[in-house]
Order: sequence, then structure tokens, then C-alpha cells
Amino acid sequence: MAKLVFGMNQSLDGYVDHQAFGPSPSLFRHFVEQVRELSGSVYGRRMYETMRYWDDDSPDWSADERDFATAWRRQPKWVVSRSLKSVGPNATLVSGDVEAALRQLKAERTGEIEVAGPELAHSLTGLGLIDEYQLYVHPVVLGSGKPLFAGPRPPLRLVAHEVIDGNVIRLTYVPA
Repeated sequence: MAKLVFGMNQSLDGYVDHQAFGPSPSLFRHFVEQVRELSGSVYGRRMYETMRYWDDDSPDWSADERDFATAWRRQPKWVVSRSLKSVGPNATLVSGDVEAALRQLKAERTGEIEVAGPELAHSLTGLGLIDEYQLYVHPVVLGSGKPLFAGPRPPLRLVAHEVIDGNVIRLTYVPA
């Protein structure tokens, strides 16, 4: 049975904004390795459209960026959307009964499946589908923006912590 894992970079005050702060080279390398090991990813429409950046090669990319794109393209993706009519390569559109589709996905697959996007994670948390939360806390205070948790924070229990580079810590929680 697969495990659904919601992971996200966040500021110290709990906001997500990939434009305000990004990963250091060592943290980016960590994400390359992590994506290689995933069994797939589940995206909401907005996050999927952001990640489609990796579908097309850029001559300006570093070796790590090319590695990330290769790993991202390889993995299967499920895109939860009521507005999209089609999705790109190696992706499946989930537009009907999301709960049933993701419960079936968890039952049929093994390994870790990433859940990307705070709003999608919020709805899946409400359905009891998120098995683990990996919060990458950056030493940045934004003061406003999109909160990591789109609604009330679920009761969680800390099961691990790891310093990824000198500035970012990954906190791993499971539902309490």
C-alpha cells in the first residue's frame, strides 16, 4: 500500500511562496534525490501548471536542474482538477470522485506518493488520506501570503527531524 506524503517549503511564520525563497543548491539536490525515489505525485491544478515548467528542457539549466526534470518526467502524476480537460505526458486527470480515486491509488501502488499543493492537501487531510507531512522550514519571515495549511491544522505527531543544509530543517509529522 502506498503512502501519501504532503511536503512543502515554508517560512518560519507558516507561509509558502516559491518566489520569495528558494532552495539552496544542497537542498535542491536533496529534492532531486527525493523525486527519484517517489512512486508518483498527486497535484492540484495550480501546482501542476507550475510544475509543467519541467516538461520542456532549457539550455540555461544546471546539471541538477536537468536531473530534476528527468526524474519528474519519469514519475506518474495524477492531477486533481474540475477545470482541466487534459493533462501532459505521464499524467492522469482525476476529475470525478477524488476520494475513491486516491484510495484506489493508495491500494494499488507501493512506496511514497507526493501530494503537492496546500489546498489539495487540505481537502485530502479532511478525507483522512494524508499519511505523512514533511515540512521544510526556511529561516525566512514573510508576514503574509498563502498559508501552508489552508484550514485548521490537523492534530499531528512529530516523528522525525533532519537538518538538510545549514539553514533548513525538515520536520516529519504523522496524523495524531
